[in-house]
Amino acid sequence: MGREGAGRFLIAPDPGDARLTRAVKGVDEAGASAEISVVEERPLTIFLNGQEIVTVMTIGDYPEYLALGFLRNQGMLQPGERISGVDFDAELETVVLRTDGETSYEEKLKKKTRTSGCAVGTVFGDVMEGLEDLTLPDAELRTSWLYSLAQAINRTPSLYLSAGAIHGTVLCEADRALVYMEDVGRHNAVDKIAGWMLSNEVSGNDKILYTTGRLTSEMVIKCSLMGIPALVSRSGFTAWGVEIAREVGLTLIGRMRGHRFVCLSGERRLVRDAEPAHVMSEERRHQRKGSRR
Repeated sequence: MGREGAGRFLIAPDPGDARLTRAVKGVDEAGASAEISVVEERPLTIFLNGQEIVTVMTIGDYPEYLALGFLRNQGMLQPGERISGVDFDAELETVVLRTDGETSYEEKLKKKTRTSGCAVGTVFGDVMEGLEDLTLPDAELRTSWLYSLAQAINRTPSLYLSAGAIHGTVLCEADRALVYMEDVGRHNAVDKIAGWMLSNEVSGNDKILYTTGRLTSEMVIKCSLMGIPALVSRSGFTAWGVEIAREVGLTLIGRMRGHRFVCLSGERRLVRDAEPAHVMSEERRHQRKGSRR
């Protein structure tokens, strides 16, 4: 499992967890022997009330949160629905989630969409379901928070920094990063965040979702269904992702590198309380300090 309570985070990555990576020997460009850490991939099959729903490829941490978040973001768990049990079997690599009421997943399973997720994401049913009457809160988003969050997240020890081939997603509140999840697919990392929020009854009304991945339609839809009004990434956009963000009123910020970013939707929430030039000078000062160590 990840490190709960590490630093300012409630949950942070644990690159030292031996279950998540494997040492692999090879050769480098000069033909010399080399050994690197590579990320593990494991299948996890999710059941809902005895029905097999999907098998996802994942690094294997927080399986219960992944299952909860996946089912919630697929609309197979409704707000307020009582969950009577979530059981993970490590040997069988399964999570079985049980509810007290009847579920309507049968119709959803008939319609499946393969998404652009790195580990082949899947959306069941109408991909726009649940967005028609959605209203996201008008919580402010300060640029000083964005700069502070980006610096803190980029300097946090992670599998991304130690092994690569992985995506990170971070749930934030103002300038504080709360929960940092990683996985081989960005959609899995988001689902883990959603599962944690559901388990801890945390609202998305005043939150920010930061991701290392592309801002695709799937990412925008999941963030919106989680009730989070702002989605931020160091990566770029897809046209449909931007279109959906504008339809639901989500603040969508991408290409965030250093003091630069681009906002393509929901600019009304932005409060520009930090000068980009000041941020740039702070970055240079930090780089100079680092070079003297």
